Amino acid sequence: MPNLAIYAGSFDPITNGHADLIKRSLGFVDRIIVAVAHNISKVPLFTIEERTVLIRAAVENDPRVEVRAFSGLLVAFAKESGARMIIRGLRAASDFEYEYQMALMNRHLQPQIETVFMVPSLDTTYISSSLVREVAKFQGDVTNLVHPTVADALRKKFPAP
Repeated sequence: MPNLAIYAGSFDPITNGHADLIKRSLGFVDRIIVAVAHNISKVPLFTIEERTVLIRAAVENDPRVEVRAFSGLLVAFAKESGARMIIRGLRAASDFEYEYQMALMNRHLQPQIETVFMVPSLDTTYISSSLVREVAKFQGDVTNLVHPTVADALRKKFPAP
């Protein structure tokens, strides 16, 4: 049975940090589903459809990477998808407490699904989607933070005055 993992997030937009984690995950899983969360408490910059296209571009249409939208409980989506692993990124120590609590709840709900924590590569540790959006909003250079397709999409969302 192939190892299938889920990497979930809002990816609004996908950053080089996200893409790096996806690519490194493929070193120990056969396939990964990038699960684009529909979060009703956030007003996204990009639609789910736009985010899906941007994610595919950022992972260079790798056939081992599937991009799907989901809503509801992540572990329910993972079980329905046949995944045995949830991958979570930890950029800073402050992320750990929340992620640890979520991992324990997910284990309670679906004990057969493991959560694996990954740390970012050193050159992407400081990158977050919210910072990328803010830099782009004020016409800052995001070319080293996101895939070129994402940078183009951000320029279209925040055209120069």
